Amino acid sequence: MSQPHLLAIDQGTTSTRAILFDEAGTPRTTAREELPQIYPKPGWVEHDAEVIWHQTEAVCKSVLAAADIAPDALAGIGITNQRETTVVWDRATGRPIHNAIVWQDRRTAETCDALKTDGAEPDIAAMTGLLLDPYFSATKIAWILDNVAGARARAEAGELAFGTIDCYLLWRLTGAKRHATDATNASRTLLFDIHAQDWSDDLCRLFRVPRAILPEVLDNTAEFGSTGFFGGEVAIRGMAGDQQAAAIGQACFTPGMTKSTYGTGCFALCNTGEVAPRSENKLLTTVAYRLGGRSSYAIEGSIFIAGAAVQWLRDGLGVIENAGSTEALAEAADPESGVYMVPAFTGLGAPYWDSGARGALFGLTRDTGPADLARAALEAVAYQTRDLFEAMAADGAEAPSALRVDGGLSVNGWAMQFLSDILALPVERPEVTETTALGAAYLAGLQAGLYADTDTVGAKWRRAARFEPRLDAATRERRYAGWLDAVQRTRTSP
Repeated sequence: MSQPHLLAIDQGTTSTRAILFDEAGTPRTTAREELPQIYPKPGWVEHDAEVIWHQTEAVCKSVLAAADIAPDALAGIGITNQRETTVVWDRATGRPIHNAIVWQDRRTAETCDALKTDGAEPDIAAMTGLLLDPYFSATKIAWILDNVAGARARAEAGELAFGTIDCYLLWRLTGAKRHATDATNASRTLLFDIHAQDWSDDLCRLFRVPRAILPEVLDNTAEFGSTGFFGGEVAIRGMAGDQQAAAIGQACFTPGMTKSTYGTGCFALCNTGEVAPRSENKLLTTVAYRLGGRSSYAIEGSIFIAGAAVQWLRDGLGVIENAGSTEALAEAADPESGVYMVPAFTGLGAPYWDSGARGALFGLTRDTGPADLARAALEAVAYQTRDLFEAMAADGAEAPSALRVDGGLSVNGWAMQFLSDILALPVERPEVTETTALGAAYLAGLQAGLYADTDTVGAKWRRAARFEPRLDAATRERRYAGWLDAVQRTRTSP
């Protein structure tokens, strides 16, 4: 194999993609299909997992055909995925018994509130690093088992399987031979003890999830199995949840290094090394990666709506033609308009964790127009990121020397400059902004022996742009204070 390539499957909230990378980490071909969203009720979000599977097949075949690459030229496949999204399927047929319940879904908010009232959250947080919130998988699993006829009995009898999207795709790719996930995805379920690195029987009992339906948990680099769906057997050698994969693609291998991904939501991860710190300010402790049986951890701040606010302006209100137009619109808007958008369409994530909060616009006047709304949507991304950094600082974390950014919104120069201004921190954008897929490819390459270690991977990172803060401190703090006031008006809990 003179010129090995790596195939990354990047299954996200709004699209399914495949990207072919060469050994240097350069993307060669990409195929993408937009994933339909299903909204059965207010606050409910679902996907058809069968559609996800068929899209995955299609985009993988498409990139291989476009590049004229035979399966034997692939050193391996890496999978990265929208985390927490929950699928329960029939082991005999591989068919899901219900639509996948998406990470944004809020239907189990009352269940989480009841557990909080019972005093369960401190012990759960100590074991999992997470908070009690509908965001995570455990209450979603229980809801499916309780609401699909006969599902709970079948699960207890071992007839059903649970997985996040990575796990479901692995099952389908390997022809039902492997039911496995990786440590990063497992750590987002509320069922995984991140210190013992194993499923917890106590948590399974608490959330009423039969352990029989849970997958095997492997390192992020492992022999996950092989697939013959693309004309020849190809090994699946890497797997990570999307935010951890992005941190790997951004080469955040040293404690203190921080990345923030701007896609549907926004997720900031700060590497904490082999220490799993407990946040006192409603951030999450999560597995950053597990290699060779050794775990590295991260503090994470999760924001539910970032790029999705721009999508709402396009699809919901029809006030912009495409996401790319927001850069020029924001530049043209009056910076003193005082319009704030709080995009709490599915509640507020970190550091508020208010599932009852709802989106709002403040400061509207008769002359408010599309440019002001576009600017407010982009500003909200930066303000929410500042919320996360304030919480990290309150937890004792030192500010990084720079923030590494990626994701679709990171190509918006105006948004990244405003982010730098509000954080008072340099913002760096890499040459390859598809860092989530790149991280999955790097994991497969590490397992295949293409890269000796994480230092080899880290040396491949290249900066394409750097944004330095330009806003004066007084203006920065005044605008951020306006944001905090707007957020407080949307809150349903302190």
